Amino acid sequence: MSVAVHIRGLRRVFGTRAVLDGLDLDIERGEFVALLGASGTGKTTLLRILGALDRPDSGTVLVPEARTIVFQEPRLVPSKRALGNVLVGLPRGAASRERGQRALAEVGLTEHANAWPHTLSGGEAQRVGLARALVREPELLLLDEPFAALDALTRLRMQDLVGDLVSTHRPAVLLVTHDVDEAVRLADRVAVLRDGTLITDETVGARHPRDPADPALTALRRRLLTDLGVRLPEEPGGAPEPDGVRQPTEGAMR
Repeated sequence: MSVAVHIRGLRRVFGTRAVLDGLDLDIERGEFVALLGASGTGKTTLLRILGALDRPDSGTVLVPEARTIVFQEPRLVPSKRALGNVLVGLPRGAASRERGQRALAEVGLTEHANAWPHTLSGGEAQRVGLARALVREPELLLLDEPFAALDALTRLRMQDLVGDLVSTHRPAVLLVTHDVDEAVRLADRVAVLRDGTLITDETVGARHPRDPADPALTALRRRLLTDLGVRLPEEPGGAPEPDGVRQPTEGAMR
């Protein structure tokens, strides 16, 4: 594989605070990387720099020209139907329309091509946004907490859909998320951002589909939660934690 994203010494300062401070990161073509971190640690700033929506103050940032972003909100144009939203910015004509229809078919929305945004559910609207991103055949797909506003069941279905689409199209992917389970479920690598740099960058060795009860994934999840500053109880047989410390619930890091 060749490198799709190459970052060295990235620094981004707001006022007197360095949100990103000497960050290094490589993402291979076809590789799925999930980025975790507390709110305000610079995850979205990094994604915006990679998507050319912000600029670094210093450092090297090399990314493919063909890149797209899927945000937490679908950001659909209210005056355009679903297919029109997929085709925003593309040349008019039969070829683009056919590409758009194929993209909607891939996300399971063939019958919703003529639907107005206000008639779509949250999951359907987000699928339109995903089709809009993939129809451009990006070499780099940037995902900014795209499932955070969805209910739990729809979120799981969208995770499966994104996993399948990424396997088919093979872009490099950077997913920004607060959800440790989501990161471990989807990504080839999981990184943790703190104090402007990556303090963790681990490969997820398990094959897809992944069993959440896999002991290796359970151990990885615990390490990631610890790196995120979550205090966990000892494993069975270990020393007890101080009174009042509990295992986080499933949604603790969302």
